[in-house]
Amino acid sequence: MSIAIENVTKRFGRTIAVDGLSLEVPPGQVFAFLGPNGAGKTTTIKMISGLLKPDSGGIRVCDIPVSTNGLAARTQLAYVPDQPFLYDKLTGREFLGFVGEMYRVPIRTVDKRVKGLSARLDIDYLDQLTEGYSHGMRQKVALLAALLHDPKVLVTDEPMVGLDPRTVRTVKNLLRELAEAGTAVFVSTHTLGVAEAIADRIGIIHHGRLITVGTLAELRQQARTESSLEDVFLALTEEQSGPNAETIPV
Repeated sequence: MSIAIENVTKRFGRTIAVDGLSLEVPPGQVFAFLGPNGAGKTTTIKMISGLLKPDSGGIRVCDIPVSTNGLAARTQLAYVPDQPFLYDKLTGREFLGFVGEMYRVPIRTVDKRVKGLSARLDIDYLDQLTEGYSHGMRQKVALLAALLHDPKVLVTDEPMVGLDPRTVRTVKNLLRELAEAGTAVFVSTHTLGVAEAIADRIGIIHHGRLITVGTLAELRQQARTESSLEDVFLALTEEQSGPNAETIPV
């Protein structure tokens, strides 16, 4: 299994951000992780990526335990946060070269992937300092950097924020292509149209608890509607209106 989350709980003081979460994402699947603000999405992503440690439970990436063998797990994974970090005093090209060196990707491979992906993502500013990049420009370079080492797992938090419509379509196509090539793609987003368009399975977290997971057809059946994912999401989260509500059987 590419991502295996087993009964994970994370607290911040008295607040339970993630409560007994169990979830699996196999290779070759686009998994959309949805939830209202403060539901626990970003906390979950940071635990998958090794940036936070669970208080209990365990997470494995490509069968490698993140808590006890984080370095090995992170070699299999790429993470694109909602606020991508670049080194302001490096050009985009220098930053990508640095990322390639960290993952020990051969220079020729880095150059080839940078050339191909920068053309697809319409990146023509790699020789400018990143301090002058807009959010969308940073987002595209961060995604390119994430794919340099050909990860088996790609985790993204709001990947479409700041992107123009043409690039949004390109990124959607790219995520589907990655999944078809065997990569597990874990996408957290508030853009429900994107999740509806590309996700094989969808999970909804609310008040730190996974309330349902399944295909869009299965979620529509649970919500008793044939409408859009937006309507399904609203119906299911309204049913789970309190922190002590019961989860929907999955």
